[in-house]
Amino acid sequence: MGRLNLEHTLQGHKGRIWGVAWHPKGNVFASCGEDKAIRIWSLNGNTWTTKTILSDGHKRTIREIRWSPCGQYLASASFDGTTAIWSKSSGEFECNATLEGHENEVKSVSWSRSGGLLATCSRDKSVWIWEVAGDDEFECAAVLNPHTQDVKRVVWHPTKELLASASYDNTIKMFAEDALDSDWDCVATLSSHTSTVWSIDFDATGERLVSCSDDTSLKIWQAYHPGNDAGVATPDKQTVWKCVCTISGQHSRAIYDVSWCKLTNLIATACGDDGIRIFKETSDSKRDEPTFEQLTAEEGAHDQDVNSVEWNPVVEGQLISCSDDGTIKVWKMTE
Repeated sequence: MGRLNLEHTLQGHKGRIWGVAWHPKGNVFASCGEDKAIRIWSLNGNTWTTKTILSDGHKRTIREIRWSPCGQYLASASFDGTTAIWSKSSGEFECNATLEGHENEVKSVSWSRSGGLLATCSRDKSVWIWEVAGDDEFECAAVLNPHTQDVKRVVWHPTKELLASASYDNTIKMFAEDALDSDWDCVATLSSHTSTVWSIDFDATGERLVSCSDDTSLKIWQAYHPGNDAGVATPDKQTVWKCVCTISGQHSRAIYDVSWCKLTNLIATACGDDGIRIFKETSDSKRDEPTFEQLTAEEGAHDQDVNSVEWNPVVEGQLISCSDDGTIKVWKMTE
């Protein structure tokens, strides 16, 4: 079995911390919360310190932040209904664009792999796709409304321009651009959870997706493309996403976030029972019927709900978490 070792406990935000996000180089991360501020942290010797505080971009809670793949831009999604784009072009971080259009709280933001597209989602039930049209210029490419409730999370596929969204309507939707008319369409609906889907993450290949829910379970979804060797039917020659595994019984409350490590293939969860748990695919697992085991459970990882977890994209086994308890923790997983 494995161990999750606590390396650092960091404070600075006032109130609950909603989100943490690693810079693509893995040597810096950003955090955001109900104090309407973004903090950018870097390693100074052996300690993480706040390098910059960005506090003039939003009027309400900041729910999520995400770095662009090039690492030059930071996007922040806020309950004030806007998404801010920050960049360091002048040497200091400043807000260079504010994306408006959602009717109320923006819950999540995500950059496509190329960095040319940005997705946002909101309590207004919509998913918006924005095109990066030039320096600090963003144009709305699509407003998508297939969800019937609050949309909690948007995540781009690691290699393709395929977007996944998770919602309070218990479903996950996939979106892709139609090559013929350049319209964005909902190309798949993934239904199996019995309550809100809080978060989703692709594995390194993008052939699998993990989802976590208010129903206290994790689900693993497998992509089946037209002509697949498993014999899974693909109507209209569209890729089908099938739930191939349900992981349940380990979490006692809602699972708010999940992160699938692109380096180690480990899955980390953030739970409303104050715990962080790590899962690994078993050695005798089958592609179409995978099995996962819990490597470790850090039951009292935080004093209150754990809101977000994210694996470092460069440093193997390093994980950050944040919580309603107002702390950020940096962990190291050893197997």
